[in-house]
Amino acid sequence: MKYLLTVALLLFSLSAYATNDDTDSVVQVGNKLFLYIPGEAEFNTAFEVDKKGQINLPEIGQFNVADKTTSQIELELTPVLAALFVAMDDFYIEIRSRDILINVLGYVNTPSQVSIPDDGNIQMVIAKADGLKPGAQLDRMQIRRGDEVIEFDYKAYLDSGNIGLLPLLRSKDTVFVPVSPLLGNVQIDFDAQTLSATGDASDSNAVTILGEVHNPGSFSFKAEMTILDALMRAEGVTRYADVTKIRVIIDKSPVIFDLKAYLDKPANSNMQLLQPGSTVYVPIMVDDVNTTSRTVYIMGEVQKPGAYEAADSTNFLDILANAGGPTRFAETRHIKILTPEGESIVFDLQGYSEGTVTTKVPDLNPGDVIFVPEKTDVNEKSWLKIPTKRAIKIIGAIQSPGRYEWSDEMDFTDLLAHAGGPTKGANINDIKILRNGDVTQRFDLEKYTITDGDTALPNLVAGDTVIVEELPVDPSDNKSQWIRQESSKSIYIMGQVGAPGRYSFNENMHFIDILAAADGPTGAADIRNIRITHRNGNRAKVSKLDLAMYFETGDETLFPNVLPGDTIFVPEKNKDWLRTPKERVVRIMGAVQKPGRYNFDDTMSILDVLAEAGGPSNSALIDKIVVVNHSCCKEQSRVFDLEAFIKSPNSANIPVLRAGDTLYIPEKGQDLLSQFKDNFLDVITILALVVGL
Repeated sequence: MKYLLTVALLLFSLSAYATNDDTDSVVQVGNKLFLYIPGEAEFNTAFEVDKKGQINLPEIGQFNVADKTTSQIELELTPVLAALFVAMDDFYIEIRSRDILINVLGYVNTPSQVSIPDDGNIQMVIAKADGLKPGAQLDRMQIRRGDEVIEFDYKAYLDSGNIGLLPLLRSKDTVFVPVSPLLGNVQIDFDAQTLSATGDASDSNAVTILGEVHNPGSFSFKAEMTILDALMRAEGVTRYADVTKIRVIIDKSPVIFDLKAYLDKPANSNMQLLQPGSTVYVPIMVDDVNTTSRTVYIMGEVQKPGAYEAADSTNFLDILANAGGPTRFAETRHIKILTPEGESIVFDLQGYSEGTVTTKVPDLNPGDVIFVPEKTDVNEKSWLKIPTKRAIKIIGAIQSPGRYEWSDEMDFTDLLAHAGGPTKGANINDIKILRNGDVTQRFDLEKYTITDGDTALPNLVAGDTVIVEELPVDPSDNKSQWIRQESSKSIYIMGQVGAPGRYSFNENMHFIDILAAADGPTGAADIRNIRITHRNGNRAKVSKLDLAMYFETGDETLFPNVLPGDTIFVPEKNKDWLRTPKERVVRIMGAVQKPGRYNFDDTMSILDVLAEAGGPSNSALIDKIVVVNHSCCKEQSRVFDLEAFIKSPNSANIPVLRAGDTLYIPEKGQDLLSQFKDNFLDVITILALVVGL
């Protein structure tokens, strides 16, 4: 029973821990998230949740994560990141730091936005703001959370140390430290006697001045008091003050006062009069967007981007120089001026400085934005920095295929060199240029190099696509590569060659080139009867090649003209793929193992032919072999005694055998010569009838 109780308690603890862990996994403003994507260096650091509840992710930008659990964020981010990164199997999100963002305002040394742990308290917030100023009212400090205002007694906490007296903080809270009403309108060293003596600021009519002034506080109101008077009572603004956006609250109505515009053109209508109880706030320059009636903005790759005041005589170069000029990463050929009306003006600063463009320096008006883009890096994965109207694509068998910036000053060789040139397996004889999805040009780079540049380079424009196809590998090794080569650019070779298949071919190649590419004829090839089927004309035709005759004579005229699309067939010896003409065969009949027609050349004798036929049979009369010679004028016959030759070998007794002749080996019992010895011509006639001549 005790064991079961222990197990139940353990399961309850684990369930409570899982519940707490799920609650703790809710992301708040100020938290730091870690996203694990293997191999991506950009995700090695944690991402802080800003005051808008967003994190800034590479390639994605701002993404809302506040008030969501890590599981919800992971579920929403997985499909987005999977479209950009490959290794997403181990992707997870965890909260590395549960900091929260707190705004600290009022009578502190450094009003700002601070980051503290989620279990931090008011004392940590005050410490991050460099402590309280002398004269801060500790018993009426406030926490502002949206429309809710929570007052608490910080002095009581300091007296007792009771942490329960401090309210819990949430991310995006604002801690406001009010000034003591006993602090007068004149800044003096902290002194109790002085505080009690200066009580004019405790009046409800006092004017409150805070923000970027040297002496913020509550000051007594005087009749006809202006904003300028109030600022002088606060000893003026600091160097960080944004004097163009001074906020004044008069009778609960906010008013924006531009001190700089007033100082440029003083007018009584521009000066705002204060009323009793008014509040003046001077913001920090970096905390607010600087927009005035004469502001021009410059951003991007300049030394000091920001907002600048532009007088009527200020031009583009003045603003650029005031911003420190372009950086070394700036793309000065495509500087853009964006107007409030939505117009985009492109200015080529480099061309203007070199004198190659006649465009004048653009005029600037208040509200214009100058954008200096970053120079494109060929190693940059993102291609969005180059618009389509300025880019050209080169793909295929190239060292560095990709998308490159294009200018009309460039030509095809510039693009090819920038991409590293073709690979060793590239088909440089047929480079395609696509424009609007259609092949508009074909370029033979090899011919261009051979003719010393006499061939014109293709005319490229931005938006074109250059395709350099790859030659197929050895067809015997990988026949799946054939489909990467057009049939109209190929030649076929079959039969008795080392590597039959489909090969790239062009008009500059020779018959020997394609034969060598196929590893040449095999030992069983009949090189005297090579056939070529020409298929590239209106109708197919067949031509014949005696390759042996070429090797004997060296006559180049023997080669037919082959073109892409043709088929070469190298037959095998002694195979009836193509029937051999009778002028090149010898017929052997009678008592032999394999009677029939056999290929014959001048190097062979009657003994070679008998060996090809398997030799005489056991019933053959080898002493009465008949040789019938067929010449252009008449037939002649002769009897060869093989038995006598075997007993007394003498090559002089071997009859001459020529192509087209007939051998007949009679069988025993068929002694035709004895039967017709009186009329030998009848024997010749019978043989001729048997042979079928």
